[in-house]
Amino acid sequence: MAKRALITGITGQDGAYLAKFLLEKGYEVYGTYRRLSTPNFWRLQYLEIFDKVNLIPADLVDSASLVEAIKISDPDEVYHLAAQSFVGASFEQPVATGMITGLGVTRMLEAIRQVNPNIKFYQASTSEMFGGRSERPLNEEDVFAPASPYAAAKLYGYWLTRIYREGYNMFCCNGILFNHESPLRGLEFVTRKISNAVAKIAFGIEKEVRLGNLEARRDWGYAPEYVESMWLMMQQKEPDDYVIATGETHSVKEFAEKAFEVAGLDWQEYVKVDKRFFRPLEASYLRGDSTKARKKLGWRPRVKFNELVKIMVEEDLKRWERWLNGERFPWDAPYYPNENRILSRTLKFER
Repeated sequence: MAKRALITGITGQDGAYLAKFLLEKGYEVYGTYRRLSTPNFWRLQYLEIFDKVNLIPADLVDSASLVEAIKISDPDEVYHLAAQSFVGASFEQPVATGMITGLGVTRMLEAIRQVNPNIKFYQASTSEMFGGRSERPLNEEDVFAPASPYAAAKLYGYWLTRIYREGYNMFCCNGILFNHESPLRGLEFVTRKISNAVAKIAFGIEKEVRLGNLEARRDWGYAPEYVESMWLMMQQKEPDDYVIATGETHSVKEFAEKAFEVAGLDWQEYVKVDKRFFRPLEASYLRGDSTKARKKLGWRPRVKFNELVKIMVEEDLKRWERWLNGERFPWDAPYYPNENRILSRTLKFER
C-alpha cells in the first residue's frame, strides 16, 4: 500500500518540489492551500504535477480546517512547510507572521495529536533563527538569536516541535535549512529578483535592478536537493533535528555579479543600491555545518553556487524568450507588480 503524505504549503517552492519528489517515490500526495481570489497553482502546473496531487483548502489560523485536512488525507507523514516566509514582510506584518508562522505550527501539531499522534511530523525551520552574528559554520548545537519577527516565529515553531516530540512521544523533527533557491523561488526573494531582472535587462524590458544590502552573505543551496533531506529525516528510526547547508557562503553582490555574467553583462552597469530595501535588522552572515546530516542521513549537496546561479538565470532567460514569442504558460513573472511605488514601513518612498 502506498504511503500517504500531507504537505502544507504545497503551492510554494519547497512544497511543489517535495510533492514531485514524493510522487516519484510512489506516495499518494495531498496538499493544503489557502483559498485566494487569484489561484496560485503555477508551480504545480509548471512541474506538470497539478493533476497528480490532491488539494485540500485549509488555513493555518483555522484549527478546524487543519483537523479536517488530516482526516481527509489520513497521512503517514505531514510536511509542514506553510508559513509567512518572507523575512522583509515579517517586519511589516509582525503580528500576522506570529499567528501564521509561529502559532500555525502549534495548531498543526495539536491537530495531529488529537486525530492520530502516530503521524510523523516535519517542521520547516530556518537558518534565520541563528541571527547571522557568527562567521563560523553553524550546527545543531549553536545558540539561536533571531533578528526578525519571521525568525522569532520560526524559533517558536522549532521549540514547539521539540516539546511535542519529548512531551507526547511523537515523531517530530526540525529541518534547519539554510537558504535554498531555484527557478521556482518567489520574486520577492533576492536571488530570484536578480535572475529575473537579468533576463528582463537582457531582452531590453528593464534597464536596472534595485537591491538592498549587497554585503549580506548567505549559504545558498539548490531547493530540489533540500527537499530530499526532508524525506530522509522522516525515514529515520528516531526523530531528530538537522542542519541542511552547503557549508559555503556568498554575498548578494557575488550572486548579482555571477548572474549578469551568465547573460554576458556587467552587473555594475545595472545594479543600483536602494536604501528602501534595507531591513531594520539584518542577519548579515549565515553559513551552515551539515556534518550531522551527511553522516546520519547520507545527504550532501551536489549543485554548487555557480551552477545554481546559472540554472536560475538560464531558466528565466528561456521563460522571457518564450513569453516574448507569444507563448503563454504557468509562470509568475509577467504578473508581478513593479515594487517601486509600494509604500511601507521599511520601503519608504522618498519624495
